[in-house]
Amino acid sequence: MAVPKRRKSKATRDSRRAQWMRSVPKATVSACSKCHEPKLPHRVCENCGYYGDRQVLAVKETAEA
Repeated sequence: MAVPKRRKSKATRDSRRAQWMRSVPKATVSACSKCHEPKLPHRVCENCGYYGDRQVLAVKETAEA
């Protein structure tokens, strides 16, 4: 089994770890087809309760003051 001959420096280790956040993809956000609020794709809209053309959740109407 291969074993490193020398210990990696902190700078080398940290340089490798610095690139990690660049490879994480950003969350895709789409607009709801009914209420046009932002939502995650392939999820029920939390604002109106629709998934595509079907109403899946019953959403309570809130009185805005």
